[in-house]
Amino acid sequence: MNKPGQHVISRLRQMILSGELTSGQRLAEIPTAEQLGVSRTPVRIAFRTLEQEGLLTKLSGRGYIVRQVTQAEISGSVEVRGVLEGLAARQAAENTLSKDQADELVQLLKQGDDLFAKGSISEQDLAIYHDMNQRFHQIIIAASLNPAIAEALSRNEHLPFASVSALAFDRNNLTSEYRRFNFAHMQHHAVFDAISHGQGSRAEAIMREHANATLGYAKTFSQMKEKGEKVQVINGLNAIDGH
Repeated sequence: MNKPGQHVISRLRQMILSGELTSGQRLAEIPTAEQLGVSRTPVRIAFRTLEQEGLLTKLSGRGYIVRQVTQAEISGSVEVRGVLEGLAARQAAENTLSKDQADELVQLLKQGDDLFAKGSISEQDLAIYHDMNQRFHQIIIAASLNPAIAEALSRNEHLPFASVSALAFDRNNLTSEYRRFNFAHMQHHAVFDAISHGQGSRAEAIMREHANATLGYAKTFSQMKEKGEKVQVINGLNAIDGH
């Protein structure tokens, strides 16, 4: 996805996570585009994407409203993704990666190494990470040689933040975000190592942890509620993975 489009989607996700956009709030293209300083086209794309992810509901007329999402809904969908991707990693290890798959995964890991080598991360970097991360997961799912996994994941992705591509970025906490995404990248290295060495059980465990770390956002959400902060919807973004 182009950088402006990914930036808008990520920004809106983060606004929902933080409570800046509350459940039931109505959104329209023009004021949202003006607020974010972009044209209407990336906003229109973002609205459609977030509707597919279960975060927005399209109104019968024009515009969308922010859906209210429960912690249980997020937890359940993320756990399902962890099980499915863990199974994919185990079967990929059992099947053995093709040379092309192994080579591309190595290239993606190198790309990530270069991205995080500077010791910081920006919203522009997130667009690069988004595509890199999505492709990394796609290869592992394909390497499982189990089309039922991809089909099940496709259905699960319509639940809020269950998709591996559902990234958000807190630009007010750049140090923490760097650690989060860098650790996600280290997990990519670990799962690749396990798959490459035919360690199915290890690969499955790492991949499930990779997804289940999303629940760290649920914990953050609970803490914010306890403090009385205004948060209506939580982001099920994989806190380690981004997916």
